[in-house]
Amino acid sequence: MSTSISWDDQRIFLAVLEEGSLSAAARRLGLSHPTVRSRIEALETQLGAVLFTRSVNGLAPTETAETLREPARAMAMASDLFVRQASAAGEAVAGTVRLSVPEFMGVEVMPAMLARLRADHPSIRIELALSNMQADLLAQEVDIAVRTVPPKQEALVARKVASIPIGFFASRAYVERRGMPKTFADLADHDVIGPDRSRMDLAFVDRLSPGMSRDRFVLRTDSHPAQIAAARAGVGIAAAQVPVGERDPVLARVLPDVEVVVLDTWIVTHENLARVPRVRAVFDSLVESFRAHMART
Repeated sequence: MSTSISWDDQRIFLAVLEEGSLSAAARRLGLSHPTVRSRIEALETQLGAVLFTRSVNGLAPTETAETLREPARAMAMASDLFVRQASAAGEAVAGTVRLSVPEFMGVEVMPAMLARLRADHPSIRIELALSNMQADLLAQEVDIAVRTVPPKQEALVARKVASIPIGFFASRAYVERRGMPKTFADLADHDVIGPDRSRMDLAFVDRLSPGMSRDRFVLRTDSHPAQIAAARAGVGIAAAQVPVGERDPVLARVLPDVEVVVLDTWIVTHENLARVPRVRAVFDSLVESFRAHMART
């Protein structure tokens, strides 16, 4: 086997591995289907191993391919980090910062914060990754993360910025049509929007109301932005972050004395990045923005 394997071939391999098909990998990479196929075939020849077999669900990775998943992913993260680090030089507050944010915050909270950041630091570019899964800060998959669980690794620098209550909301049109629940038990007579398969969210439901089955939800989705969007449209009652719901003129707070849970929130970065000017600027901006966000509740 040749020891010289190009990063482009590894990148194509990782895309096929993660997407599960040549066509999906081609779309992701902006390449043609024949190009992806030929590069995978050439890589298999170079390695002297089969990487994928065909199955009814697309391409199935072989055991060899699975052993290469993490090294290829580490290479991809290192390549992305290289590009971000090269996007600014010296002490300039400029360049690209990759930011990982939970889905709901990324849609409902972050845009106004990013507008403030852009006004203060117009030379910074943001890559925004929306996911409820934790990005790998130790491997510097991202530069900064907004997290709702406390970071435990010693190599991370974190600032707690908020304790965000989650409450129930419905559109004012829904309340006019169906009435306002007076007690938690009254929810049994209302249309409730809830989680689908998220174990964490279903555990919250069970803790809040042990008798409430997911089968009672008129709409089930694990997307928190979809839940509040459905509530705005009058589908039913949904749980949402209280600062967001209370500032929305379309929504009304339901059972204002009930808090589903409180989300403690941290801004986190790797200690190696904490003094990089562009990262420090985004970190400090987010700390200030979250505190202002909570001060208006």
